[in-house]
Amino acid sequence: MPRARSQPRPYHHGNLREALVDAALAILAEEGVAALTLRSAARRVGVSHAAPKNHFGDLRGLLAAVAAEGFRRLAAAMQVPKDEDTAERLLAIGRAYVRFAQTSPELFRAMFHPGLGPREPGGELDQASTAALGVLVEAVGTAQAAGTVREGDAMELSMAAWSLVHGLSTLLVDGHLARKGLPRDGFVLARALGEHLLRGVGVDGGRARSEPGARARRKSERA
Repeated sequence: MPRARSQPRPYHHGNLREALVDAALAILAEEGVAALTLRSAARRVGVSHAAPKNHFGDLRGLLAAVAAEGFRRLAAAMQVPKDEDTAERLLAIGRAYVRFAQTSPELFRAMFHPGLGPREPGGELDQASTAALGVLVEAVGTAQAAGTVREGDAMELSMAAWSLVHGLSTLLVDGHLARKGLPRDGFVLARALGEHLLRGVGVDGGRARSEPGARARRKSERA
């Protein structure tokens, strides 16, 4: 006699939406983003495959909730003591970003998954990602006040820093830097590239080099 197919276990406890997000996070960590579906999350929690639709509508909705949780975790990871030297604090935030990506690669990929589409203004994902970026913007503003980073739009300068660490994180996570003769440790790379960026946006960094006559003045000073 064929064995009867097991039915999903009834869900009796806690918050189903939260449980489904936790299940999705576990699937990402164990199997990757390609394995995440509404059915796979429902199966792991033990509810009918239709249950997630009541909370997320479709896979995009579940992905958005997972990505929002990812950004909340990223924001927490980037929290560096504010009494630290402002330049070191910026470098530490950059390293924290890279560390997060390398230790949670599938979650990192899910946070920027093309299936998410345009973010709903003011939605959970929009708020979580904006809060994560806000950690960096605040640190840049503090560095500007301390004279470590030049004057200018703090958001634009933050975007330069974010682009650098996000690009590095993506290259590392996807294995594009293997056998390129670079340090294997992503944190070493993050610090080195961060220092290059700071020299570019520093008070006397790239601006001094681009001013007309700067080279001639330096020669005369050395004479």
